[in-house]
Amino acid sequence: MIYYNISFMGAGNVASALCEEMFARGHNIVRIVSETEERGLLLADSCNALWSDKPDFTEKSDILIVAVPDNRLRNVLSKIKCGNRTVVVHTAGSFGLEVFPGKIKHPGVLYPLQTFTRGRSIDFKELNFLAETSDQFSFSILKNLTLSLGSKIMKSEAGNRKMLHLAAVFVCNFTNHMFTAGKEISSIAGFPFEILEPLITETYNKAVDKGPEISQTGPAVRHDIKTIKKHLKLLSFKPEYREMYMAITSSIIEYYKKR
Repeated sequence: MIYYNISFMGAGNVASALCEEMFARGHNIVRIVSETEERGLLLADSCNALWSDKPDFTEKSDILIVAVPDNRLRNVLSKIKCGNRTVVVHTAGSFGLEVFPGKIKHPGVLYPLQTFTRGRSIDFKELNFLAETSDQFSFSILKNLTLSLGSKIMKSEAGNRKMLHLAAVFVCNFTNHMFTAGKEISSIAGFPFEILEPLITETYNKAVDKGPEISQTGPAVRHDIKTIKKHLKLLSFKPEYREMYMAITSSIIEYYKKR
């Protein structure tokens, strides 16, 4: 197994999860750079690394992983100082190599297709990384790194990865908001959110086993207008949920009209 010297720009959920796993797998974590000292020091201490608020990585780092919010990515990359042999990657799904300044000689993207939350562990053996690099040297290093984690890696051009990132927003972020709505509605009915767990689990299992488009059930796919009207009336307590219900119901009806 090949072990690398790795530094991180950022100390948020993604950086923390990747850093902790890489350290646990035997890689040397050199430096953590973050604007927030408390979080940065906490992460650095957990992996015997240095912490700084200056994006200077001129000491030996084989890989520099930039895991910062998308809206700060270009600005952060423009300020980085690193060696000419350092492979510098960002973890954003919605950007490609175009965000890197010319001074970075080995730019790349290493996008983990997963949702990360502090305090929750991720099974890296089930994790897919989407990678894009400017050269084979960089891809070989990223491949060795991800294989050391037990993860899968595949090459992906920016356009395809951006579409996959969009798909991830639908199946993760939007779905989670539906859970939030379901939790609030079930609470109003006097039931805990956990009562929906078997339904959530079976919905997921069936979608993966049979395909989500085949597994759809409910009043919209049956075009049950009476039930839909009853639901809309019940949702009078929260207009935004009512609008969301109407929009999704209409989308389901239109989708199955064409099938």
